[in-house]
Amino acid sequence: MSEEEIVIVGGGISGLATALALHRDAEFRCLKRSDLLEIMAKNLPSDTISFGCQLVKMEYDPITSRTMLHLQNGTFIWAKVVIGCDGLHSVVSDWLDLKPPRLFNMCAVLGFTNYPEGHGFGNEYLRIRGDHILVGRFPINDNLIHWFVGRPRTPQDTTVAKESKLLRASTMELIKDFPEEISEVVKKCDLDLVTFFSLRHRAPWDLPLEKFRKGTVTVAGDAMHVMGPFIGQGGAAALEDAVVLGRCLAQEMVMNPERSGMNSFKWKKHEEEEEEEEEEKAKSKRIEKAIDRYVKERKMRILRLSTETYLVGTLLQTKSSVTKLLSFVILFIFFTFIGNHTLYDCGHL
Repeated sequence: MSEEEIVIVGGGISGLATALALHRDAEFRCLKRSDLLEIMAKNLPSDTISFGCQLVKMEYDPITSRTMLHLQNGTFIWAKVVIGCDGLHSVVSDWLDLKPPRLFNMCAVLGFTNYPEGHGFGNEYLRIRGDHILVGRFPINDNLIHWFVGRPRTPQDTTVAKESKLLRASTMELIKDFPEEISEVVKKCDLDLVTFFSLRHRAPWDLPLEKFRKGTVTVAGDAMHVMGPFIGQGGAAALEDAVVLGRCLAQEMVMNPERSGMNSFKWKKHEEEEEEEEEEKAKSKRIEKAIDRYVKERKMRILRLSTETYLVGTLLQTKSSVTKLLSFVILFIFFTFIGNHTLYDCGHL
């Protein structure tokens, strides 16, 4: 059994970004997800990341204000702080009793297309909506394009999703009436990088009442606010979570140069905290307040993003004219400026 100051569950964008935010040495660029994860991992101390230790169960001790993490390999970790960045099927969010994500009646196909001589599309993000279909194209650099196609789910998806060629062919059939340059991007894609997944979201009306903290345990990224890809802000929101949470926790921490990894953090001690037991309780209270500040700051932001994403998704998947009209009116009133969600400033570490 080991003991850690802070345990971050999950090694995706949110988890690695949160670890980097706590170390305060992150640098972010426009990259493929795999490249971004690799860069963030390389900028963390070597003993920060542990592999092969999936979380299966949690137990909170209210007396010590610590959480015991039961891992799949049979080991245990005692943690003062637990940050659940374990994605859609989050063990931590289940432990926090968050309502489960809901399933959109849509799925998405994503891929990358490389143009050795340059794609010539510039830096413009393109999004085109058709009849229950949404197509997006986003340049990564002068040669690489990321694209996605959102469409209704079908009974054939289980079979098609297993074979990249079938997935590409079915996608091209769906977008045959779109501009030729869109079809060309899909046609020339790297088959090894084509992926399919069903779309889930945390309902906007559930978010205001959710308790994202229990003791010194909280969540970030998809574990907190999984959303559809319709406005392209899921990963960005995870990075924002990392900055805000890192900033809030850092106000209660100092670095311990004699230790490494996540154990290099040392909680600030107030002069009046003389007894060890009282000191531990006071530390826990300050950590809880720091997490509460994080949750309060993030709630309105993720509520807005989740609502806009839900409305765009509803426009794509519903066949009801009344529902479409209502969704359009709400979008027009509250989300008038397209792309305004990308101008959000989450502040500095």
